[in-house]
Amino acid sequence: MIKKALVLSAAIIALATPVYAQVELKTYADSNGFIDVQKLTCAQLANTFQEDADHLTTWYSGWYNGLAKKHMMNVGRAKALEHELIVHCKANPGKKIIEAIDVVFKAYRTENNIKLKQ
Repeated sequence: MIKKALVLSAAIIALATPVYAQVELKTYADSNGFIDVQKLTCAQLANTFQEDADHLTTWYSGWYNGLAKKHMMNVGRAKALEHELIVHCKANPGKKIIEAIDVVFKAYRTENNIKLKQ
């Protein structure tokens, strides 16, 4: 009985979740092959292939670490924040990725009592 209920619940969730075709990140590049990362939306991140999402979030991580003049990466934290970013983006497809990153980073800093230097 429990097994049937679990299978039924999983099927209902799967049917209720919108299905999107995965789109390669290069689709959003201009004629010179460049992507304007400040214009990309959460829908574009959430609907690309995992490998492309990994590349993009690694780029953003480097960008933000460069702005902060940090030269190290915590791989586990980066993966966890990438997951949180994608979850947030799936719930907010119209938001720009850079706005979603701000939300996710602020939540992470609040949860972990991290204060930014002024």
